[in-house]
Amino acid sequence: MKQVMLRNGQAVVEEVPAPALLSGGVLVQVAFSCISPGTETATLSTSEVKMGVGLIRSALRHPEKVRQVIASVKTRGFRATKALVQGRLGFGSAVGYSCAGIVAEVDEGVESFRPGDRVACAGAGYANHAEAVVVPQNLTVAVPPTVDLAAAATATLGAIALQGVRRTQPTLGETIGVIGLGLVGQLTVQLLKAAGCRVVGIDLQRTRVELARSLGLDEGLVPTDGGLEARILALTQGYGLDAVILTAATRSDDPVNLAMRLARRKGRVVVVGDVGLDLRRAEMYHKELDLLMSTSYGPGRYDPLYEEGGIDYPFGYVRWTENRNMAAYLDLVAAGKIRLAPLIASVFPLADAAKAYETIKTEGGPLTVLLQNPVAADRRLLERRIVVTPRPRGRDGRLRVAIIGAGGFAQATHLPNLKQLADRYEIRAIVSRQGTSAVAVARQYEAAVAATDYRQVLDDPEVDAVFICTRHHLHATQAAEALRAGKHVFVEKPMAIAREELADLVKTIHDLRAAGACPAFMVGFNRRFSPHAVRAKEIIAAHAQPLLIRYRMNAGPLPAGHWVNGPEGGGRIVGEACHILDLFAYLIGVPAAEVTATAIRSSAADCRADENFVATLRYRDGSVCTLLYTALGAREFPKEAMEIYADGKVVTLDDYRSLEIHGGKISGMRTTLQDKGHRAELEAFHRFATGQAEAAMRLEEMVEVTELSFAIGDQAGGGGEPGCSKASPPQRSGLA
Repeated sequence: MKQVMLRNGQAVVEEVPAPALLSGGVLVQVAFSCISPGTETATLSTSEVKMGVGLIRSALRHPEKVRQVIASVKTRGFRATKALVQGRLGFGSAVGYSCAGIVAEVDEGVESFRPGDRVACAGAGYANHAEAVVVPQNLTVAVPPTVDLAAAATATLGAIALQGVRRTQPTLGETIGVIGLGLVGQLTVQLLKAAGCRVVGIDLQRTRVELARSLGLDEGLVPTDGGLEARILALTQGYGLDAVILTAATRSDDPVNLAMRLARRKGRVVVVGDVGLDLRRAEMYHKELDLLMSTSYGPGRYDPLYEEGGIDYPFGYVRWTENRNMAAYLDLVAAGKIRLAPLIASVFPLADAAKAYETIKTEGGPLTVLLQNPVAADRRLLERRIVVTPRPRGRDGRLRVAIIGAGGFAQATHLPNLKQLADRYEIRAIVSRQGTSAVAVARQYEAAVAATDYRQVLDDPEVDAVFICTRHHLHATQAAEALRAGKHVFVEKPMAIAREELADLVKTIHDLRAAGACPAFMVGFNRRFSPHAVRAKEIIAAHAQPLLIRYRMNAGPLPAGHWVNGPEGGGRIVGEACHILDLFAYLIGVPAAEVTATAIRSSAADCRADENFVATLRYRDGSVCTLLYTALGAREFPKEAMEIYADGKVVTLDDYRSLEIHGGKISGMRTTLQDKGHRAELEAFHRFATGQAEAAMRLEEMVEVTELSFAIGDQAGGGGEPGCSKASPPQRSGLA
């Protein structure tokens, strides 16, 4: 299918695979999508990355990105970081967030829609300019029978305007100002008129003021005419405006301070557009004004549980969600309260998107334009696999792999390493939820195939192995499916995030082994493959007494609502601490006998028990290991450190850069860059999958590590009491 991308300040139309159907999602063949000049002109500017001054300005606007690059250089090196940055800059970005079309497929959990329904869709990253989109059900609404799909394509913009009006809480007879008469401003004027208000519109472009007059505006003012404040006082009997809604888009602080000068005492100022907010306190304080923010389409916006999880807010408590705002707007269009024909300048075929964007770039350009697709029963448009780089069939002895989940970690770590191991691996396919990223990564790494549905590569006879790098809740299910499809499987940690799915995966492996047809399987516990860990094991290999190991992980905090701490991630114990549990298993070499975990208990929301804990593990040979995991430390302090006490020696590891030995004349080691074993684990997996060596880790070890993480999670994460311990080893899914 075709989709619009913004790259280096230009709109380009790419051929990409159709998006895969998400849980709770709706697949829509798009008839019309609406270009929003304000938002998308800004996106055009930010996508225009040039060398020199442009790049410097971009860096100054996004200092957090600069910090990430510096950190990457320290750990990966300059060359690898440069390749990563250049690759991402070359991707471009999908664009668009308001469209309408016909439902083609629905997930089995969706009851509100069925194929053939006419719907309007919202959401950046979902309702893109494309021939087909997959949108969560809470960002999808039915289109009334009397509203055509061209008008319905503006539903997201309408919801933004409606939410701004709701935040204003207008009452009949109030005089309300609207500063900025672009598309959202024009819709706001009409919504206020429908609410029984007298409306004053202000814009620098006289043509927009006159257009608003034709749509019901009571008074229109152009600031350059002068005397603005005096005219407002004259219109309001000397009081000022009851409320002012800012729908302008500018970095200047002038609009918000103008709004405060024009508002009456105890009036309201509502910010809808992206404007500067360097406020002048005197006016705001003197009048005791209320400054209110209006967040996009309404309640639910930026809440992943609502938007992606499909969990609606109770009607009785949250009357107007973003979904209900979209529906209410379309009802107003159906009732004739909103006139759209004068606001839509022109309609372009999707293939002519570049021309459409050129029109909105011009000074005084149109309020909006639409992109149109012919909606036909053409299943080719919904193909979720495309060939990017045609290659002749045949074998050259390399392991042909598909990357399932080409997100940040896969792009930063596995793909560069696979490219360096080109004598052993061929990157055959890239699978990503978004077709645009699948194609971009496939091109960067010269993969033959880009896809959005992982089952497409499981059915591909040209794929020998899959690397599963998706979000954690998908690992066990996808690994089991891939094994049953006859593919070797490298699955990133964790192996599973729930005991039931772990048991199902283990049963699948056992069944395949019993049938003599189990491909290679390995979990990405990379720390044991670090040259530092390998050297440490060599040093302690002949220890006579039990080992005492202390490990500290200064993990740092995650942003509130991060997916790792949600149902998709399973938490940081299962998702990250598992690395260290595997390292302990590698160094000790015998199963664990007991685990005890004690966590911080705090009422502070940013001090989670499951990321601030100490776990103590006793092993069958008497060795004891402790893991201190915290999110409370300083970012500049090294993340990981280990001390091993063995037979009069102390082995210290510093963040996988250096290993030192104290006691005896034994040399340690130091590496220029941090080496956590990511490349070495891929080398080990290749040897295993091609029959050149035995598995680097036994299935029993991988299962035990995963079950230990569950046990620690039960105790430290809230499932057990502080300090409680298990008197026996964790359950091992029936494995000896």
